[in-house]
Amino acid sequence: MPSKKVTFQGALGEALAGRLDMPEGRTKACALFAHCFTCSKSLKVVGNISKELVDKDFAVLRFDFTGLGQSDGEFANTNFSSNVDDLVAAAEFMKSETGVPALLIGHSLGGAAVIQGAHRIPESKAVVTIGSPSNPRHVIEHFKGHMKTIEEQGQAEVVLAGRPFTIRKQLVDDLNATKMDGYIRDLNRALLVMHSPLDDTVGIDNAAHLYGMARHPKSFISLDKADHLLRDDRHSRYAGAVIAAWADLYV
Repeated sequence: MPSKKVTFQGALGEALAGRLDMPEGRTKACALFAHCFTCSKSLKVVGNISKELVDKDFAVLRFDFTGLGQSDGEFANTNFSSNVDDLVAAAEFMKSETGVPALLIGHSLGGAAVIQGAHRIPESKAVVTIGSPSNPRHVIEHFKGHMKTIEEQGQAEVVLAGRPFTIRKQLVDDLNATKMDGYIRDLNRALLVMHSPLDDTVGIDNAAHLYGMARHPKSFISLDKADHLLRDDRHSRYAGAVIAAWADLYV
């Protein structure tokens, strides 16, 4: 699949790194992918899902949020709200490059971001969440043992997935202030919720809440036997193929 590196300005004014994957022939529709908390566009699940979509004639933009992957900026200065702003900036960039993103896909915390971001991307028609929390506050579970230090000192260094990150109180405050139910209920777009019943990072109850709050048209796909990061290629490729087939009805 033709693929090229791209850069655009993010919410905090930093240069964000992206990869634009294009189909060989005509483009059926455009998709925008938001990766998980502290991850990057280079995560295997992101690449595999993008490839499946491109094979079905979707153009896909995947990018690194501010301070992550190959994007500029400091992760410590970001929060969930700035992630949503980065997503909207990515959508604006995509409009000028390939056309409006009709399909928004988010993995883990990226799923919560695309639900919120869809309200600011009027051209979007369908939203997909993969192993996503029903509320961004769920992320605090990853560093709850450091909360006393964060509250007292304003920040703490936390090791997540084997890498050190500075978590500041402003991130915690932003996560706690985020209200999701209204965004889910009033999404006014087709929603596909994908989740593994074995996910021990974001429990399946989150998928139940997302599905229960959303209005039709909505769908649920169980990623049976998959882990949170869909490390087994079979699971991520299956997810990509299902997303492409499902989205055909809406984009």
